[in-house]
Amino acid sequence: MVELDNMKSEILTYETPLAEIRASLDVTSKEKRIEELDMEMQSPGFWDNPDISNKKVKEAKNLKDTVDTINGLDSTYRDILELIELGYEENDPEIIPDIRAELDGFEETFEKLRVSTLLSDEYDGYNAIIKINAGAGGTESCDWASMLYRMYLRWCERHGCSVEELDYLDGDEAGVKSVTFQVNGENAYGYLKCEKGVHRLVRISPFNAQGKRQTSFVSVDVMPDIEEDINIDIKDEDIRIDTYRSSGAGGQHINKTSSAIRITHFPTGIVVTCQNERSQLQNKDKAMQMLKAKLYMLQKEANADKLSDIRGEVKEIGWGNQIRSYFLQPYKMVKDLRTGEETANADAVLDGGIDLFINAYLKWLSVGCPERGVVNDEG
Repeated sequence: MVELDNMKSEILTYETPLAEIRASLDVTSKEKRIEELDMEMQSPGFWDNPDISNKKVKEAKNLKDTVDTINGLDSTYRDILELIELGYEENDPEIIPDIRAELDGFEETFEKLRVSTLLSDEYDGYNAIIKINAGAGGTESCDWASMLYRMYLRWCERHGCSVEELDYLDGDEAGVKSVTFQVNGENAYGYLKCEKGVHRLVRISPFNAQGKRQTSFVSVDVMPDIEEDINIDIKDEDIRIDTYRSSGAGGQHINKTSSAIRITHFPTGIVVTCQNERSQLQNKDKAMQMLKAKLYMLQKEANADKLSDIRGEVKEIGWGNQIRSYFLQPYKMVKDLRTGEETANADAVLDGGIDLFINAYLKWLSVGCPERGVVNDEG
């Protein structure tokens, strides 16, 4: 049958890539490391230092997940070939939908694993801290910021990541002026770092009685949640620490005490805020940790041949600096201006379906951020 011939040709194209991805992941070394960690976890006194123990448990889980995935792909590859041969033997067309479903699932899992192998930067495996700031445009921009916030929350739900809100400032009439939140999950920073930059929305404004089309801008900043102490020298005279009353979730205690912290770094103009923790001291520690991480990442970018412009450094929140445009009028389209990736399914993107942009960005980084030339972005 022609369908079986086509599916056999399709699955056989994965034979070499499957072997290559197994080699690149160095599965044998991972299996050896898993055995070592399992032995450690069974030894007396393993939980004497919970911080170290938890890191090793997390490492073992991540390694096992990767090994199980590649072994599962190998097994599915063989199963699909056997199903195809069975189809030939029995000449039964009813088996074709089952094989197609197996093949589609195999290809989806393979692509996810292949993309994960592109996460090789130092902090890709860390949690991510994301800050969304509304640009000029008042209520319209604040509403756009809240739409982006929801988009990231939906992405987190789909990928099993937990979200911890660190700071939240409501818009004057609607939406949000700024929000800072932490995404906790495997490779959260590695996947979400591509969102750093200015995001542009074009739509018929629901806040404009004349129904005119409006363009709004929102900046998104992303940095890794670096838990260990970073060797960054911050002078007392270079910062100002302000306390204010928290306005976010947390019950009566957090709303009645001035426990929120804002730290301003004068040399760079960086401002970090935290109001999530129960005490002022905890908020101050978290804010300082965020400031050090931000300064470290800026230093790293400056030393990387000034590639920050290409990689989406947050600049002025306005025209000409956007990394991605979202068109809801007069047609629907989302277009990434760095990679050229685009889709007409804007509703799915705003519902958290940003994986196509994440995958395209990681591939783009892996080949050295080639210039795409001038991308047509007229709305």
